[in-house]
Amino acid sequence: MILSFDQVGDLLDQLAEKFPEAFYQELNGGISLLPEAKQDPAEKGALYIMGEYCNDMMGKYINLYYGSFAALAEQEAWTEADWEEELYATLSHEFTHHVEGLAGERGLEIKDALELEGYRGP
Repeated sequence: MILSFDQVGDLLDQLAEKFPEAFYQELNGGISLLPEAKQDPAEKGALYIMGEYCNDMMGKYINLYYGSFAALAEQEAWTEADWEEELYATLSHEFTHHVEGLAGERGLEIKDALELEGYRGP
């Protein structure tokens, strides 16, 4: 099942409300749902990026990529429950990057890099 961009936006709004206010501290750019799919350039299209936490001159913000979710939903025949689960997991993951960043930690960033290295192989 492929949810529309607007349906995913509504679902994301609902899910975002479940997170404590403290998670939004210094997240001055908020959470954005972008229409495109984003793929890891090193993987030549084999690996979709679902979301990313950004901390740059524009501020601190979370981007989620609708097109990446839709591509996997099509490949894996997602249900609406799958959409909700994947959106929540991705948003949780990106919030963890944000909260760790506020604390000066990089644990999840290091774990992500190791997992990606394992995925890509030697």
